[in-house]
Amino acid sequence: MTDTTASLTPKPWISGIAPYVPGKSAGADGRPLIKLSANENPLGTGEKARAAFRAAQADADALSRYPDPGSAALRETIAAKFGLDPARVICGNGSDELLHLAAGTYAGAGDEILYVRYGFAVYEIAARRVGATPVEADDRDYATDVDALLAAVTGKTRVVYLANPNNPTGTLATRVDVARLYAGLPKDVLFVIDQAYAEYLAPEQDDGGLELAKTQPNVFVTRTFSKIHGLAAERIGWGYASAEVISALHRIRLPFNVTRAGQAAAVAALGDEDFVTRSREHNAKWRSWLTGELESLGNHGVRVVPSACNFLLVLFEGDVGAETVYNRLMDAGYIVRWLPGQGLPHALRMTIGTEDETRGLAAAIRVALAG
Repeated sequence: MTDTTASLTPKPWISGIAPYVPGKSAGADGRPLIKLSANENPLGTGEKARAAFRAAQADADALSRYPDPGSAALRETIAAKFGLDPARVICGNGSDELLHLAAGTYAGAGDEILYVRYGFAVYEIAARRVGATPVEADDRDYATDVDALLAAVTGKTRVVYLANPNNPTGTLATRVDVARLYAGLPKDVLFVIDQAYAEYLAPEQDDGGLELAKTQPNVFVTRTFSKIHGLAAERIGWGYASAEVISALHRIRLPFNVTRAGQAAAVAALGDEDFVTRSREHNAKWRSWLTGELESLGNHGVRVVPSACNFLLVLFEGDVGAETVYNRLMDAGYIVRWLPGQGLPHALRMTIGTEDETRGLAAAIRVALAG
């Protein structure tokens, strides 16, 4: 006889997930704010990508047709640009989907997934989603500690995530760090190098991740078009790994996961090096300027974590704390990211905006600290 008193409950590992909270764009009263909470490109989207997107959208007759399920043209373009094998490129609904695919393919109940403390919030969610145990290794002053990561590896470790540069701290592990970490990992562990902000780096800062993925069987590199390419609305990511890893990931990848217009825009974005260069230079200039402005506030207990990304993690360790500054900035018309859910209640992450937005943010922070 059916028990009609029983209630439907999710698996315990699902109940343990704290949902991802995206950056806000409005105040509690619904008032639009200057959004510096989501690491979007302040210059928008390059004209080549915009034109390709508009052209694809204009073909209304294609609305009834599914997009290319394998993103063939996009994979070929990525491969040509970076010297890769197109058969080993995989595209996703943002790089987030690919990070989830890695966990879903290689880990499950009883396994462990490892990442650095203050790593990207999706890693814990991806681990718990498949019933694996998330394991945080200690950081080294908000940066990756290779020794701590290696010490945390056990016989149950199946996936290691490394965001490089890291979100939300902005810190960068060097090529030597990444090589040493990989060398110390067992070969039955998938090493995922999440390079969402790689295009903001100078050439000499390259961590060698793609080279590892070209030659090693258990390295998976992921990237996104949401950041420097300004295609966040279309959610397009890509990854590269050995043929064996890519084949396994495809077993659970959702079909038709990248829109037709998004694929066209991403192909065009890869050919717009002028826009990428302009975005990188704008970011470097105003990140440096904002860092200097905030470091001058050290007497208020303000400390800036060195960043290689398009944002800064700013610590408020004085009398006026991060939550107070966060709320006062909203009152002034700016929304940044307060991160108590990631163990950073004393910190704010702030995206580098336009010149006017960045200057205005610095001025608003000074006022907020003054009370």
